[in-house]
Amino acid sequence: MALDLWLVYAAACVGLSLTPGPSGLLALTHGVLYGLRRSAATIVGGALGFVLVVAVSMAGLGALLAASTTAFTVGKWIGAAYLVYLGVRTWLAPSPYVRLGAGRDLPEVSARKLFFQGFLCASTNPKVIIFFAAFLPQFMNPASPFLPQFMVMALTFAAIEVLYEFVVAGSAHTFAPWLSKARVGCWFNRITGTTFIGIGSALAVVNRS
Repeated sequence: MALDLWLVYAAACVGLSLTPGPSGLLALTHGVLYGLRRSAATIVGGALGFVLVVAVSMAGLGALLAASTTAFTVGKWIGAAYLVYLGVRTWLAPSPYVRLGAGRDLPEVSARKLFFQGFLCASTNPKVIIFFAAFLPQFMNPASPFLPQFMVMALTFAAIEVLYEFVVAGSAHTFAPWLSKARVGCWFNRITGTTFIGIGSALAVVNRS
């Protein structure tokens, strides 16, 4: 990929990352609940999920989902159900006040579990697959080998997304002590949990356009 084209692509990726979505919200939630270091597993899982999304989009799954009502519906309900599940789990999770204000730890959550939450959150949204299927061809050169272009595009977006989510998680963790002192941690869980459920519900009713 030519440098000038890559710069345009990288700028577009920054814009995509800054657009609010489930992965950024998950990084925010885990940043408050578990801190930046443990949230790294969530962020890495999300990055690999996005690499998978780029791969299947470039391989033609995006076109399949756009053309097949059945395929899109199945993918849509899987993604919607997982987001609703995350919302319910977030709603029921102990608040940051319990951990920071009362001197007790949250139940131990393995890095593996956080990793898979990030991975599934990033990779189960069929609307994202369709978007990438329409977005990526604008930056591809049909005369050039496929694999190098995929590596450049996937790794560029993943790197930008990782940086963005680290900033989000780190900033969220900075505010965690304030949530403890203000005793509003339970409301943070309820707001973010409701947002996850809302995104999942919206995904369940969207069409392919």
